[in-house]
Amino acid sequence: MSQTGGGSHSLAFRVMRLCRPSFNVDPPLRLHPSDLFVGEDIFDDPLAASSLPPLLSPTTSSPSPDPNYRHRFLLHHSSDAMGLSALLVLPQSFGAIYLGETFCSYISINNSSTFEVREVIIKAEIQTERQRILLLDTSKSPVETIRAGGRYDFIVEHDVKELGPHTLVCTALYNDGDGERKYLPQFFKFIVANPLSVRTKVRVIKETTFLEACIENHTKSNLFMDQVDFEPAQSYTSTILKGDGHHSKRESLIRETFKPPILIRSGGGIYNYLYQLKSSTGSSAQSKVEGSNVLGKLQITWRTNLGEPGRLQTQQILGTPTTKKEIELQVVEVPSIINLQRPFVLKLSLTNQIDRELGPFEVSLSENESYVERVVMINGLQSMFVPQVAALGSTEFQLNLIATKTGIQRISGITVFDSKEMKSYEPLPDLEIFVNMD
Repeated sequence: MSQTGGGSHSLAFRVMRLCRPSFNVDPPLRLHPSDLFVGEDIFDDPLAASSLPPLLSPTTSSPSPDPNYRHRFLLHHSSDAMGLSALLVLPQSFGAIYLGETFCSYISINNSSTFEVREVIIKAEIQTERQRILLLDTSKSPVETIRAGGRYDFIVEHDVKELGPHTLVCTALYNDGDGERKYLPQFFKFIVANPLSVRTKVRVIKETTFLEACIENHTKSNLFMDQVDFEPAQSYTSTILKGDGHHSKRESLIRETFKPPILIRSGGGIYNYLYQLKSSTGSSAQSKVEGSNVLGKLQITWRTNLGEPGRLQTQQILGTPTTKKEIELQVVEVPSIINLQRPFVLKLSLTNQIDRELGPFEVSLSENESYVERVVMINGLQSMFVPQVAALGSTEFQLNLIATKTGIQRISGITVFDSKEMKSYEPLPDLEIFVNMD
């Protein structure tokens, strides 16, 4: 859309978007040769139909020598259905402009008057809701003259990085034929839309994080994804997981060298990517303490049907928020054989995950709130003393237990209490053991 400032001007801007042309599709009209001479109702009379000259019978376009109305709808070659001519169509308007593309425009300033204009200063800029970006400015070297009926052409480019309304502002300051200094502004408005959406899911299994990215195409043309790479945060390494395509070793090597683009069809087509993230070996305990849940970001590049490129980068993708624990209690060793009514030793490890000293601690079995008889109990003193643990350090200790029933039993309720800060931490998850008869 173009808007011009008021008043009579010798100059006028003409703008054409520079992008790949589109195919000229002309759906074919199926026509029977006999329709050029007679009406279709002639076939209702067998005698009249048989008297038609043999030249009118479809010898090439119809599989039957008998002319028939239905044959005009038969496609005798696969290319008949395409309707593609040998022509390409240049863009007739700005069309759909998407985030991540490069907006390229051919601008011509025409002198439609009968006299030449002088000292023409031309400016072109893009205005968005947030900023103004200067694309061209000839203030330091004005165009000396544009003759009557002549023009001055130039090309501007802009990487589209914002959604919403945009305005291409073209202005000219020039001396008219009578020496009057005139100012011409013209505005060309267009909307930038989102070409695709990215939905992510994060799953954590033990020490491994899995990131699933679902990319959906919102454009009216197919997108060929050249690159969908995940750039992990500093504390992670990333590996893309692909389905087993049952390719030979040679085919796999070729596909790895010459990666074919992945097609995401127009109007809502989707494709899923799966990445495996692991903590990098060089990451220190201090980085884990900081508790940052930033996983990384996706770099996406694509091309349209005729090779128009596009590129997007997502915002930082966040992992599942985890509560930073001050201490972590883990089981180090469980006896392979546990007998009924015989004491056994459970080896435990207590780790301090913050940067200051904690403790001393008391380790005990918490009270049974479910009123179910406890089968595994502490043998001896009901609480055990554990000395202070240094910052980011750990210590191991043993807990003497005894089982009162055979079979598969649970050790539950092992709790750590900080004697200095007077607070309890989350109990150790239940641990299953098998108790033998003595």
